[in-house]
Amino acid sequence: MISHAAQGSFERIFFQAARTRLTVDAAHACEIAPVPAHTQGTDRVGPSAEVLVLTIASIDFRIVMLLQFADDDGTRAYYGAESADRTLHDAAMEIGNLCCGAVNQQLVEHFPDLGMSTPYALPSDCMGYLDALKPSYIAAYDITIEHAARLRATLCVCASATVDFIAQAADVHESAGELELF
Repeated sequence: MISHAAQGSFERIFFQAARTRLTVDAAHACEIAPVPAHTQGTDRVGPSAEVLVLTIASIDFRIVMLLQFADDDGTRAYYGAESADRTLHDAAMEIGNLCCGAVNQQLVEHFPDLGMSTPYALPSDCMGYLDALKPSYIAAYDITIEHAARLRATLCVCASATVDFIAQAADVHESAGELELF
């Protein structure tokens, strides 16, 4: 079970991470709109052949963060994926990993036993099978950055014990993407 306080905490932490890590510049506009449960299976972000999967695991819960970047001109241009040496996939992997790391950084203050996976991609049709994970909490958000880049983020939290905590989303520490050793 995930308490309402914990659900709100996960959301605040994710919103802070999205605004600072999914954007190229933290000053850029980042609009986050919850996706109603009955429309979560629809594809507002545009054709996306894959979904990026990032995982944060604790003894008591696992967060599966799924990111779908719209494969359109605005999103590719925003993330600099129009050059020959950087694809949208590469940019999305890097940006997604930074966002997940920021969520992990906030959660480790409450759960010191966290571990984070390496991001990987799956076909986007896997989104229809989230219920197989038996999530205790699931929320999806449509995100628009600088009125150009579009993506959908889905947070799927699976709990093996009661999760109850209150977190205020603190400023995420700036980093250059260095590795964190455990």
